[in-house]
Amino acid sequence: MSTQKYTLPPLPYAYDALEPVISSQIMTLHHQKHHQTYITNLNAALEAQSAALQSANINSLIALQQKIKFNGGGHINHSLFWENLAPYNSEHTNIDTAAPEFKNALEKQYGSVESFIKAFNAALLGIQGSGWGWLVKAPEGKLEIVTTKDQDPVTGAVPIFGIDMWEHAYYLQYLNNKAGYVEGVWKVLNWGVAEERFVKGTEGGFKL
Repeated sequence: MSTQKYTLPPLPYAYDALEPVISSQIMTLHHQKHHQTYITNLNAALEAQSAALQSANINSLIALQQKIKFNGGGHINHSLFWENLAPYNSEHTNIDTAAPEFKNALEKQYGSVESFIKAFNAALLGIQGSGWGWLVKAPEGKLEIVTTKDQDPVTGAVPIFGIDMWEHAYYLQYLNNKAGYVEGVWKVLNWGVAEERFVKGTEGGFKL
């Protein structure tokens, strides 16, 4: 029985396109090493799961679930994250022109974009250990700021965008200045993708 093989998706921009906010060195290591490792380990876990299913090895099937969750979540989260970002000073980083419907929704729910960013930053800086901060669209349409631990993916809602708060996402450049990374990432946020996910959901073009 053959299993699905996942591959590393290409970045939609050059490795240095997010400078000076996120360095080329970080992007190269983050994409080519960290994301690739999640994919390699996910493929191996899925192969092992297939073998365990064929041999009806229930102990192995149970033991593999955490590996699949962790590495599968890492692949999903990073694939979403790359699309969440856009070259520094590009048209996609201007919320006024790139995301009019989404901006209106933020203002309606949070009072202003600035108030939303302040609340989101507080959630990011409140993460203990490794994890992600997300803005999601709940099934009833409400926007919610949520955090996930380690590489747990968002479930039961549409992830509008997520910010990676693992140290490998920023430490080489920002060291222990986590707040500097959090403040800077808004300068390379792809509001156009946020608009598309807000309007269409992840079915609006996202594929693993």
